[in-house]
Amino acid sequence: MKPLFWKLLLALAALMAAGAALGAFASQGRDGWSIEEFGILSSLRLSELERAPADPSNAVEGDADAARLGKQMFADPRFSRNGSVSCASCHQPDKAFQDGLPVGQGVGTGLRRTMPLAAAGHAPFMFWDGRKDSLWAQALGPLEDQAEHGGSRLAYAHLVRAHYRTQYEALFGPLPALSKLPAEGGPLGTPAQRAAWAAMREDERREVSRVFANIGKAIAAYEKTLRYGESRLDRYIDGVVNADRTAQLLLNAQEKNGLRLFIGKAQCVTCHAGPLFTDQQFHNTGIAPRTPGRPDLGRGAALAALLKDEFNCLGPYSDARPEQCEELRFLQADDHALDGAFKVPGLRNAAARSPYMHAGQLASLREVVDHYRRAPAAAAGHSELKPLRLSESELRDLAAFLGALDSPIVEEAAGKRQ
Repeated sequence: MKPLFWKLLLALAALMAAGAALGAFASQGRDGWSIEEFGILSSLRLSELERAPADPSNAVEGDADAARLGKQMFADPRFSRNGSVSCASCHQPDKAFQDGLPVGQGVGTGLRRTMPLAAAGHAPFMFWDGRKDSLWAQALGPLEDQAEHGGSRLAYAHLVRAHYRTQYEALFGPLPALSKLPAEGGPLGTPAQRAAWAAMREDERREVSRVFANIGKAIAAYEKTLRYGESRLDRYIDGVVNADRTAQLLLNAQEKNGLRLFIGKAQCVTCHAGPLFTDQQFHNTGIAPRTPGRPDLGRGAALAALLKDEFNCLGPYSDARPEQCEELRFLQADDHALDGAFKVPGLRNAAARSPYMHAGQLASLREVVDHYRRAPAAAAGHSELKPLRLSESELRDLAAFLGALDSPIVEEAAGKRQ
């Protein structure tokens, strides 16, 4: 026989062997998933989540005493203008550390939804627009925001001296003398607060700002201890990996079809990837602004503010060396390709976190998946979406699947796996 015949015969035999292997894989307790799908499913398991990276800009983030102090501050409503708003007012522990409102409600009404906190230490940038580059810098923003806590950094320094002095000084060293300074003052806030701040000496402003930064670092040490526990999906995928047919019953037929759509035809896993179901990036998905005619530029407008933020990784209150701030050093302030782009939220506990999108524009998961199917044009920038051919039953299956991602929030001792 000619050599070409033998080559064709061998190629045919190889294809038949590969087909047999695929069939055997699907039949050996893998619940019908292909080898390619099996690989994607494995990557979504919570057990695949690596330890959250250390934040070099916060020297106390792994300190148990700092976490305890931060937890107290997190729940203390005195850290607000009216004495009624704490971090926990919006990040409610019994609601997966969010509030269920379309936009945050503090001393006033905010512009965007409250984001969940569990596993937030895995993200290089915080908030929907990424205008902060660390958990501690993020914690400071609401404290001075006039719609959220509405206070001033000088008032917070006085509060720390009056009620947290021993704990604070054990972590950060002696507090500055404050007795001759006004009760309130800061670079933001009311005209009176700004005037009081401007009247202070530069060294006094710097010392007070250091105390303010350390408040954020303690709160961040606590927030870094919040992680997700396993969901039904994690246990189901473990069942697929281990060929455990009992565990494979944890998802019903509709949820399994939704999962198949999620990693396949609907292309959700393109951005909602990995154990946290987010690529931690910013994308324009054409979501309409909360107020018609007033588009929110999102990430595109936040870059300049991030780069000049005194509390960023390169700022004077950071504990990092400049070379440790790579995420910040290579950003461009004028990247208009990110106009209208917002952070991809993780999907764990998504079913319990309505309403959806950055300003609560959509009421249900069904509306969310329909938005992705329709792929409307963006009010600002250019949407990355393309219309999807999904039936009504497929939309329902996708929404049902997301309910399998309900996960408990677990508080770990500082210094352990995140």
